[in-house]
Amino acid sequence: MKLTGLPSVLRNLVFVAACLALAATLSACASEGHDATSEKVLALEAKLHSLEESLEAVQEENTSLQGELAALRQEQADYIQAQEAAETAQEHEEEVAEFEEGQEQQLAALEEGQARDDRRFDGLDSRLQELEEVAAQLELVLPAIEKWFTDMDERVKLLEGTGIERTLRLASEGGGQAQVINYGAAYGGARSAVLVLPDPLPEGEIPLIVSLHGFGGDSFSQASYVPLHKRVNRDGFALLLPNGVENAEGQRFWNPSDGFGKADQDDVGALTALVQEASGEFDMGLVYFFGYSNGGFMSYWMACQGLPALRAVASLAGTSYMDDDTCKDAPPVSVLHIHGKQDRVVRFHGSEESQEPGARYAGAKEMYYRWGERADCDPNSQEQGEDLDLDASIAGKETFTYRFTERCADGITVELWSSDEGGHAPGYGDAFADALLEWLLAQE
Repeated sequence: MKLTGLPSVLRNLVFVAACLALAATLSACASEGHDATSEKVLALEAKLHSLEESLEAVQEENTSLQGELAALRQEQADYIQAQEAAETAQEHEEEVAEFEEGQEQQLAALEEGQARDDRRFDGLDSRLQELEEVAAQLELVLPAIEKWFTDMDERVKLLEGTGIERTLRLASEGGGQAQVINYGAAYGGARSAVLVLPDPLPEGEIPLIVSLHGFGGDSFSQASYVPLHKRVNRDGFALLLPNGVENAEGQRFWNPSDGFGKADQDDVGALTALVQEASGEFDMGLVYFFGYSNGGFMSYWMACQGLPALRAVASLAGTSYMDDDTCKDAPPVSVLHIHGKQDRVVRFHGSEESQEPGARYAGAKEMYYRWGERADCDPNSQEQGEDLDLDASIAGKETFTYRFTERCADGITVELWSSDEGGHAPGYGDAFADALLEWLLAQE
């Protein structure tokens, strides 16, 4: 019988029972005859039997205890496993929580990025719409831009060559016949002019308009500023575009004076000879002078000197000197004086008293009344005419017209066109050229 695995008390009981059993056996073998010994043996056997029963009960109890112990150990193992599982689950939950938190942060970052992208795309959409609108506008103005560049190329070509060559090319663009006339060598300096005739040349007399540039200008600048050459064919007139003499700085000018002013050359003689030479190219009728600034001074001077066949003069931002003695016997001609009140070069109200006496010039109204008096117009018969829209740089009808209406010499018209906002070089264009030409050719 194996005793391992039993508690120490049980092992001792088993050992005592075994010794008793052995002693009883030995005693029985030695003295079977003795009754007393037999009774003791029986008593010992009874005790042994009792001990065996006790042992069995203890063994059963031990088995039960071992079962309970195993159950406790299993429960403990299950508890430990449950704890470990709980800890693992908690760790997993924490990891899940951390993961979810990270996911939420990433989602928030993505949403913020999406919002930024949306704003950026909204901005791009807005910019795209603006670009589409600009593109639509460009489509509308592109033909004009292309035409502008084409015209610019033509302008560049026009600027090539000498001044007279540029004038010749510009005048030819109007469709007329353009040619160069050299003149003035006997009157203080050789110079050239461009004569433009209608093409084809009409029968009968043709009026002649002489257009004079300002100080520092030339025939090309004058034709560019007031493009009368474009109307030669339409209205059937001849046009002369002369050039003044150059000063030491290379600036061309006219001398509208007797012994004082710009120089000593005889521009009256030179222009008279030019008109006479040009008349050999066509059947010349009445003559009209138009001048800008210094050219306006010269136009008035030609009227003062009594140019043959001169019918009218028009002056833009030009006038005459205060000394009027040499002009007192001039025949009456129609006069159109055009002047802006903001002119700071040739002032609307005339020169300041501080200037040299020989250089002082009359104001616009003074010139208006002077030539009205020469035509014997009633100075009290002035009336205001139609307002005109001639200056593209000023909104609305900026030019006010005035004229004498009674007692003027037969067929003579004296008018003043003034602008409150106009300067020395108004922003004139086709409207002015048409109005000027209409007025000139109406003086018959």
